Parts: sequence; structure tokens; C-alpha cells
Amino acid sequence: MSSAALEIKLSRPSRIYRPSEPLEGKIVVKSASSISHRGVRLAVNGSVIMQVRGGTAGLIESIVGAVKPVVIVNRIIEVRPPGRIASGTTEIPFSVTLKQSGDDNRERFYETCHGANINIQYLLTADVTRGYLHKSLCTTMEFILETDKAELLDQPASPEMVIFYITQDTQRHPLLPELKSGGFRVTGKMSVQCALSDPISGEIIVETSAVPIHSVDIHILRIESILFGDKIVTETSLVQTTQMEMCLGI
Repeated sequence: MSSAALEIKLSRPSRIYRPSEPLEGKIVVKSASSISHRGVRLAVNGSVIMQVRGGTAGLIESIVGAVKPVVIVNRIIEVRPPGRIASGTTEIPFSVTLKQSGDDNRERFYETCHGANINIQYLLTADVTRGYLHKSLCTTMEFILETDKAELLDQPASPEMVIFYITQDTQRHPLLPELKSGGFRVTGKMSVQCALSDPISGEIIVETSAVPIHSVDIHILRIESILFGDKIVTETSLVQTTQMEMCLGI
């Protein structure tokens, strides 16, 4: 029995697409001998899934059993009719448009998201169906979907800067006695509107502090919310922590 392998190669190494753009690539079949098949098919699946994590259940996780997966797209395309694939390496091109013209109200696409509780994922599955005596070939690859912003590309986005301040009066957690009596004040500004591929920019100024400050930690938090009945359930989880060393002026 000859061995065969199946692989999906997308046209973009980043695997990032928008709904209005064609999803293009090749289905690559490698086989030591020719194989007969009953058709080469490509399935495009996208869904919103509530994930169950291990450990202590949170608010969202406690109701995950009552929330069913939401299907965003489920499409099957026949790339090649039944026939035979020659030995060696065979590349079968494909092109799929996710968002058809005039179907704006039928399918609504959301950006790919791998959160702690909510998972929005898009998968490509190639399948080469064979006879009863031969195992079918199947492989799956994830591709990343971004919001369709083609109409906004000509308009430069100006980041919105937000000014903030932190003092002993804005903190709800226990503080050192020295900080309660002497106080501290940290001000700054940062951009709150940016693409995921762009850096988050801003500045932090330590104006005064009753105790020495050696470093500042910046936390990026992920906020996930779902509408359950007439209530909005929200959970927050840590994504990234960056520590900045202080530059002291004399």
C-alpha cells in the first residue's frame, strides 16, 4: 500500500484575509504512486465557541453549557471531480470568496479571536475521498479573518489620546502607610485606538511619590463579554505584562 500526504498552502504566509477578499491557495497531494479518488473537496468552517477551561469556573464558564456554538460560515466546495491523481506532487489550486455580493444580511463575519472564554475560529479542511479499501486523505488549516475595512483604507486613522492620573485616592487595594500619608501622583496619556498589528504608544510621568519607585508594570487585559438573557456577563484576564525601568532625572 502506497503512502500519501495532503497539505494546504495558502497564498499568504500570514494567513490573514478579509471577508471580501478571495481565499486562494493550493491543495498539495504527495504520493509515491497514482491514487484514484471520489472527489477533492474543500470545506470552510467558522464558528463562535464558548471554551471550557480547567480549574475554577468563572462567570462566563459557569453558563457555558447553556450557550450553543454559533456557526458563522459552513461551506463545501468541490475542487476536483472524481478521478485519479498522478504519482509525485500534485498541486490543485482553489479560490473561495467568503462574502458573496448581496449576501450582507445572510452571513456576518467576526474577527478571529482566541480568548480565555470565547473562541472565534475559521478553518479550511481539504478532503480527498477514496474507496472503502483505502483511507481518505484529510488535513485542516486555520486562517485568520480581519474585519473588512476596505472602504477605510484611504482615510488615515488618527489615534485618540486619553489622559489619565493615578493617586492614592484612586486606588481600592490596601496601600503602604507611607503612601497613604505621603501620597503619590502618576500622570500620563496613551492611545486607545490602534490596530492589533500596531504598537500601543503613550507616556507615563511619576510626578511625586513618598517611596522610591524602581519600575512600572504595564498590564494588557482582555475583556470578554456575552449577552445571556437580559444580562451582560463580563470577565477580565491578563494578556501581557511589560516592565519598564525608571529613568530618574537629577
